[in-house]
Amino acid sequence: MIHLKDINKTYFGAQPLHVLKGISLDIEEGEFVSIMGASGSGKSTLLNILGILDNYDSGEYTLAGTLIKDLSERRAAEYRNRMIGFIFQSFNLIGFKTAVENVELPLFYQGVSRKKRRQLAMEYLEKLGLLQWAGHYPNEMSGGQKQRVAIARALITQPKIILADEPTGALDSKTSMEVMELLKQLHEEERKTIVVVTHESGVANETDKIIHIKDGLIGNIDINTEHRSSPFGVNGVMK
Repeated sequence: MIHLKDINKTYFGAQPLHVLKGISLDIEEGEFVSIMGASGSGKSTLLNILGILDNYDSGEYTLAGTLIKDLSERRAAEYRNRMIGFIFQSFNLIGFKTAVENVELPLFYQGVSRKKRRQLAMEYLEKLGLLQWAGHYPNEMSGGQKQRVAIARALITQPKIILADEPTGALDSKTSMEVMELLKQLHEEERKTIVVVTHESGVANETDKIIHIKDGLIGNIDINTEHRSSPFGVNGVMK
């Protein structure tokens, strides 16, 4: 699904910063992995390249068999909208839109009819236990609820890959665990390929594989053989 070979990335400013120094990595379809590293390790830059939000200088990035290199913004947007769902630490919800309007937004860019967009958005909110919050605005919801809305928005286009950038960074520990359990359930039930970037070992330990990155280089790769039962019901709602 994801193949990286000798990826390098340097940011040029007053002082050039060589952020990624020859990253080679394979993530198979259906894997649930975390990329773990300290601030400044290069993990966010790597995620931006995976999400086609940033270019790399040299190397090779192949996504589902397609070489991703120097795409036009239109082509890059097409790939992102069709292949990738994003979950961010800061939720990135639009404050003047309700939960259902936020969730249906990606379908607007795909040209889906208004009626179909609304129907699908309500279905995903129901799956995530948020149906009664459909008409509420982000400032009326808790952090955990906002992140669930963001997850519903990421899922509505039925992407092959979910990229989560510090998805629990703005949440308390209890809510963080609930969000990670929800991602685990999505992986188990829908076999989504999920990549979580984090600096928290507790979050990384909930994934099946932990890829350590330090100073722009891949270090150890740990396999987690533990499989915990999920406290969520079939629709992602707490039992």
